Amino acid sequence: MVDFLIKHIWWIPLYGLLGAILTLPWALGLIRETGQRPAAYINLLMTFLSFLHGSIVFLNINQRPSETLDFPWFTIADLHLSFTIEISPISSGALELVTTISLVAQLFALGYMEKDWSLARFYGLMGFFEAALGGIAISDSLLLSYGLLEMLTLSTYLLVGFWYAQPLVVEAARDAFLTKRVGDILLLMGIVALSSYGAGLNFSQLREWAQSHPLSDFTATLVGLALIAGPTGKCAQFPLNLWLDEAMEAPNPASVMRNSIVVCAGAYILIKLQPVFTISRIASDTLIIIGTITAIGASLIALAQIDIKRALSHSTSAYLGLVFIAVGLGHTDIAFLILFSHGVAKALLFLSVGAVIYTTNDQNITEMGGLWSKMPATTLAYMTGSGGIVGLLPLGMLITFSRWFDGRLEVSWWLLSILIVVNFLNALNFTRVFRAVFLGDCQPKTRRAPEVPWPMALPMVSLTIITLIAPLVPLQYNLWLSPNPPILENHNPVVFYAIPLIILSGLAGVVVACFIPLYRGFSRPVQKTLRLLQDLLAYDFYLDRIYKMTVVSLVANISRFTSWCDRYIVDGVVNLVTLMTIFGGNTLRYNTSGQSQFYLLTILMGVTLLIWWVLSSQWQNIINYWSSF
Repeated sequence: MVDFLIKHIWWIPLYGLLGAILTLPWALGLIRETGQRPAAYINLLMTFLSFLHGSIVFLNINQRPSETLDFPWFTIADLHLSFTIEISPISSGALELVTTISLVAQLFALGYMEKDWSLARFYGLMGFFEAALGGIAISDSLLLSYGLLEMLTLSTYLLVGFWYAQPLVVEAARDAFLTKRVGDILLLMGIVALSSYGAGLNFSQLREWAQSHPLSDFTATLVGLALIAGPTGKCAQFPLNLWLDEAMEAPNPASVMRNSIVVCAGAYILIKLQPVFTISRIASDTLIIIGTITAIGASLIALAQIDIKRALSHSTSAYLGLVFIAVGLGHTDIAFLILFSHGVAKALLFLSVGAVIYTTNDQNITEMGGLWSKMPATTLAYMTGSGGIVGLLPLGMLITFSRWFDGRLEVSWWLLSILIVVNFLNALNFTRVFRAVFLGDCQPKTRRAPEVPWPMALPMVSLTIITLIAPLVPLQYNLWLSPNPPILENHNPVVFYAIPLIILSGLAGVVVACFIPLYRGFSRPVQKTLRLLQDLLAYDFYLDRIYKMTVVSLVANISRFTSWCDRYIVDGVVNLVTLMTIFGGNTLRYNTSGQSQFYLLTILMGVTLLIWWVLSSQWQNIINYWSSF
């Protein structure tokens, strides 16, 4: 039975897709008598089946060798396209993460969305979401993964725009969709280029191909940059990072999945593409540069946010920036561990945030306070989630950093400096939000804030326990992408100081956050310098305005120019041809008199003109010919 379930691991994403299909009668309004909740129960049942199937596979696949299942799709000449499924501890671990968080988020949504008039549509979209994510987790085919990423883009658009009656929501969904499309188009170009140069469209074949690739340095750089573009958009990395902020307009259960596993899907593809980046130094350096800018920049932007979801969403971009750095350095094991540790803890963090929003009907942290005594389970969940992300407590992220600096990988001081800065800033931000929301005096919107009901409390408490034991999973179930390298013989001093410095940076962030002033309501700093800095960070370094003045303005001007050319040049030429045709037709109609004498005269005049033209053009030759006699 276990072997059968392992061989049919590809069924797991289909459970969510089937659940989404079964909710259609309620989502389309074909069934009204029962209300919307049966659709939610059906989708929850299918998600539970996928979780159960995935758990059985994950618990029994640890000692089995990796294998693939190939499903041929299209063959012509020497081009063979197929959908390949990977069965390995890594793919099953990624799938287990997807199904667990999906189940938790949908259980949470049962309470959070109970009064929504379109509950069936929401659960149908969540099932579609889960199906795409599960497929990406077990896909070994670059072609299949690209198609699933497109499904993810569509479901993101639909979920962000779920409350489509609000203009801001519609704009956020549009911006998220268009931003991802920029990266997707470039990713497709990279896939086509990669296949045209003889690379197989399977991730497992890329490492062997990279060792004997036929690409020139310039071509390898272009292909690498194109393949980077897709994950850059999916992972909300600079300069395609603004969509994640706007995507917080979606319902909170969707934000739980988006900030924990959806953005990780692009990074998961990036990790599998790592062999391609090894053939171009520029591509690897680009990954490091993008990751560094995003990790530090997003951490700074989060400090000035007063919307509780936006204050935490920017940290998602920051830690995925660390994934980009790890992939650029070739440390794929660390990149996967960051995704795993961050995904579990960030899901818990957004569950606690959703509980706060549900209870207070507010997202502005300047209007909150004193919730720790009223919502103890939510407070504990927030603290555990924050501790799992910040390298301060012996939870997931600190264990990941410990493996990064255990002497088996080439590390340097600049990498440690980036980790210290990011850890400090995020500890500062999480503590700032914790003080504003849970500590201090109660505000008008938090005086009567009870703990959330059991459909929301149960998944939140369960994920709190999972977050505490999650650091043991990679060690117990061998979730490594590559064999463990030996400890380097040279004693790098960075290895000895890394973990103490990272812990100190987290403590420093907590201490500093305890003493910075918290502004309530619409109050702002009095000093002009602080106000300018606050505006710079609050408006995301004015990146959206820079886009409007550069990219958007360029596209608009080009559109105006092409419109002018179409109206006055293209249409002008067409109209000129039309006028000439009309004029010629009106002129020639006078030749159709019906009199044979006129026709003969016309023919005679035409022949005469033709003879005259021939003679005039050849007259000199005729004279020279007769003169020769």
